[in-house]
Amino acid sequence: MTDLRRVVITGFGLVSPLGNTVEALKENIFAGKSGVKPFMGDFAELLNCKVTAQADFDPANHFSKKSDYAILDRNGQMALHASIEAVKHANLTFNDALKKQSGVYIGTGMGGILSVEDGYQTLYKNGENRLKPYTVLMCMYNSAASAIATHFQVSGPNLTFTTACSSSAVAIGQAYKDIRLGDIDVALAGGTDAILAYASIKSWEAIRTLADADAVDISASCKPFSADRSGLVIGEGAATLVLEEYEHAKARGATIYAEIVGYGAANDYQHIAVPSVEGQAATMAAAMKNSGLQTRDIQYINAHGTGTKFNDETETNAIKQVFGEHAQRLAISSTKSMHGHLMGAAGALEAIITTLAVYHNELPPTINLKNPDPKCDLDYVPNVSRKVERLEYAMSNSFAFGGTGATLIFKKTN
Repeated sequence: MTDLRRVVITGFGLVSPLGNTVEALKENIFAGKSGVKPFMGDFAELLNCKVTAQADFDPANHFSKKSDYAILDRNGQMALHASIEAVKHANLTFNDALKKQSGVYIGTGMGGILSVEDGYQTLYKNGENRLKPYTVLMCMYNSAASAIATHFQVSGPNLTFTTACSSSAVAIGQAYKDIRLGDIDVALAGGTDAILAYASIKSWEAIRTLADADAVDISASCKPFSADRSGLVIGEGAATLVLEEYEHAKARGATIYAEIVGYGAANDYQHIAVPSVEGQAATMAAAMKNSGLQTRDIQYINAHGTGTKFNDETETNAIKQVFGEHAQRLAISSTKSMHGHLMGAAGALEAIITTLAVYHNELPPTINLKNPDPKCDLDYVPNVSRKVERLEYAMSNSFAFGGTGATLIFKKTN
């Protein structure tokens, strides 16, 4: 059997409610800045939901109308931009040999839903009988990954994962496994979702999981682990990480931001939309087993922490079940309090944030935690970031409707 190889993170790119560069994300996340805002859209007055986390991203600033990428749905355009920025950040060049030893792994929860909705409106609302020639390509779930692979001419695996809110964490986990086993040397791994469409938001309204707008400060509407939390804030964005085999990264003099040392996935089979302690605990336990670490080694958890009544209490109890007494010594935060829930892109953005925490020895806060829930009684790094002497190991959780959970574990290398 081939010896397992080390997998490191050498770059990342993003489109997010907290900015579209690594520098902006770092500054805003550790400053506790909120990207939650009133929804700005043509159909805003038709929504009960008044608050979302939108990304400030105009594709026209990055892709010309004559570009092949102009035909992509917004989710594909954001993913491609994030991946181009990630490759630049990693100072990576794809020569012919590396193209064959590289893969693309992208997660998305709802694919090209904006284009799906546009097609339905064209046919059924406007009464037309013709659609855009590239409608199929815009709607395909794998269009984002395909665009990235085509742009960089990567001929290794080109894979799309759709496991709802854990999609991009699963994508990163699979990329980690393939590099670890020696199948490839480099992966562009992450996720994307552009779901701020009328039908999409109305669907989330119907399931009654969206947060109420805060009466005093709308940017404070997402309140994970707080007694007065009312739900999640739906967002959009994309995030891509460059993963490399350690010796490959070292040989080219790459900056190494962290090492991935554990990945676990498990199914929460209790209910398609209601999380269970056992299901979430199984996911974290699987990652711990894969890492070979002891529970006492983990210092920080970037929680799934959606701000819903069910998830936050369930995740708290799952952490207690896995970590026992050590749970009281863990630092935990939900950065969704700042950037909202990016659905299929959430795990990837939070993986970047966790990597930044490890690299800079600073824990991002859970903002808006002014009224703690007695049932959520762990250390959630309330309201302000926290410097630590050395953050050696950190975990990031992603759980999802449908039951698929994914947990990643990161190790300090600098």
